[in-house]
Amino acid sequence: MIDIRAATPDDAAAIAAIYAPYVVTNAVSFESETPGAKGMRARMTAHDGVYPWIVAVDTESDVVLGYAYGKPFRAGPTYRFVTEVAVYSAGELEGKGIKRSLLNSLIATMIAQNFTQAISTLMTPNDRLIQLYEAAGFRRAGAYREVSYKSGQWNDVGIWQRELADAGTPPDEVRAFAEVGVVRT
Repeated sequence: MIDIRAATPDDAAAIAAIYAPYVVTNAVSFESETPGAKGMRARMTAHDGVYPWIVAVDTESDVVLGYAYGKPFRAGPTYRFVTEVAVYSAGELEGKGIKRSLLNSLIATMIAQNFTQAISTLMTPNDRLIQLYEAAGFRRAGAYREVSYKSGQWNDVGIWQRELADAGTPPDEVRAFAEVGVVRT
């Protein structure tokens, strides 16, 4: 069985290990250096606990199988209702539904936190990841042409956006992830 739970700083090494192949072997990550456990722990604990970090774990072994998180979309108080999201699973588990489960729980959690928009930026082409995000309600919102140079080539970056709440209604302030916890779908 698989459980979705809040990530803890103790999960940082497992999360870093899952993320490393995405940095090294393909153009999914925008990074060229893999962060270690210490760097990942710093990311997880930044922003005063506002943004969610969740993991999918095997219930028998508590091994981390994948993770998803939100982070600030842009600096500045006017962007506080918008979050940028990402989801990753261990390579051998691609296509097993772990990313979908994580993304759905992440979206439900961010809705409970009062975020109004979720943004995903994806290096393109990336049909499988685009299908995942679109199945979760994201729609293409634009693209930046040849802005990411990785693995000896220029890459386009697509932008996908999902409404989490009615933008016409004055939003309630964003609630901390620790206050809301993981919302399972």
